[in-house]
Amino acid sequence: MKKTLSFFMCLIMIFSLSSHIFAADIDTVNSVVNETSEYLYESVPNPQVGSIGGEWLVFGLARSGADIPDEYFENYYQTAEKYIKDCGGVLHEKKYTEYSRVILALTAIGKNPADVAGYNLLMPLGDYEKTIWQGINGSIWALIALDSGNYEIPKNTNANIQATREMYIKNILDNQNSDGGWSLSGEASDADVTAMALQALSKYQNDESVKAATEKALSLMSESQNENGGFSSWETENSESCAQMIVALCELGISLDDPRFIKNGNIILDNMLTYYEKGNGFKHTKDGTANQMATEQCFYALVAIKRFNEGKNSLYSMSDAISVSGSDSPEYGLSGKNPNVQKMNVVHVGKTFEDITGHSNQSAIEALAARNIINGKSENLFDPQSTMTRAEFAAIMVRGLGLPVKGNSVFADVAENDWFFEYVNTAYCCGIIKGVSDTEFNPNGTITREESAVMVARAAKLCGMNTDIGALEARDILAGFLDYVKASDWSVSALAFCYDNGILPGDDMEIKPKEAVTRAEIAQMLYNMLSLSKLI
Repeated sequence: MKKTLSFFMCLIMIFSLSSHIFAADIDTVNSVVNETSEYLYESVPNPQVGSIGGEWLVFGLARSGADIPDEYFENYYQTAEKYIKDCGGVLHEKKYTEYSRVILALTAIGKNPADVAGYNLLMPLGDYEKTIWQGINGSIWALIALDSGNYEIPKNTNANIQATREMYIKNILDNQNSDGGWSLSGEASDADVTAMALQALSKYQNDESVKAATEKALSLMSESQNENGGFSSWETENSESCAQMIVALCELGISLDDPRFIKNGNIILDNMLTYYEKGNGFKHTKDGTANQMATEQCFYALVAIKRFNEGKNSLYSMSDAISVSGSDSPEYGLSGKNPNVQKMNVVHVGKTFEDITGHSNQSAIEALAARNIINGKSENLFDPQSTMTRAEFAAIMVRGLGLPVKGNSVFADVAENDWFFEYVNTAYCCGIIKGVSDTEFNPNGTITREESAVMVARAAKLCGMNTDIGALEARDILAGFLDYVKASDWSVSALAFCYDNGILPGDDMEIKPKEAVTRAEIAQMLYNMLSLSKLI
């Protein structure tokens, strides 16, 4: 009888505990998520690029399912786009977690982090040495960001060591302290850093070494959890440590009522909610006042719980990310562009040459070089005033439009072993170039101004621009130039198009159609055309 009674008493205790955890807390979580989302939306009307009032805010709201207007997220994207363009794609010279944070926010609102104002924000994470310069934080957030959209790590040609996911995982495992936790430095493990490491490793539990490291870390966190259900970081009990551990458990698929994380009947959520000030967000410490950092972290932790309870993708698994209005519209180019035309993204951030400083065409040259469209004569020299061959021009046109290369033989003077073979044939197949005869291209001939204008105009048509200019209109456009009659008949319409659209500058009184065009002038022409075509 006593044994039976004891058994039933245990059942009662278990069920009463479970009801404490689930019945009240689910409603509480949903209520606080709604209240806090409204508070954040109203208190930060224009989120900026930054760790506070920026990406974590956008990320949390986007993943919450709250009724936030698309315009809010679209405005953030435009702000981020301008910021990234203004800083030349360099968010920070050393802190690569800046890239990871922005990637998470963009992924959460359905935007492509591989193309923001022409910059691939994933590219820096391909540089292993620079990513881990920050220590363990670099690897942790690189993994979380890359896994959020199942992104491939781009090949970073500027990196001494090309990063892989395995490298980042190994870096995290190699830096695990003997007690099972992680820290930014030293052997004294920190709750926040340990929780973040668990978040990063959550997708790799099939790996035995990762699984073992995870279990060791969970044991430490269970042992170090305070009797009130909370956690301390740097000997200070705080709300953010609770938030990070909640996210870790949700990412690992571990319920908050796991016996390891119940202390005196309190789960982590119970403790975190003691920092909540209704209508004002969350406090960092219980004797403090509500602040933005604590509020944003606790908010997305609550979102993680909400998603876990509803059986949705975890917080960082964003295959179910929202699609902001306008996300399905073309992100680049004109509506009538050829489907083979692609936008070339920046792959060499900050690329420049010693001999173009102060040059009138410096910006155009740098923009094309950054996208690997045009090269220098050497690593550090561009030689802006030298000429360009017809083959070289064909190559930059193909690269500028991102056209898939074709290798079919067309001209007798363009051999398969020539470096320009595929470029010339691609340009020919796409209608950008013609030969000097039916069988010859003259690849090493110097390109003239009228030849370059014709090729640019044909490329512009592929990009969706209206290049049709009649003979009378063309003559009218060119009449202001003293030597317009020297232009070949086959070039007049193209020259008129280029001058009328500002692709060629109209501040010179002469066209000089038969003269060789310089490398700097060609760079400016192509840059102007790509800008008009919304491809740069």
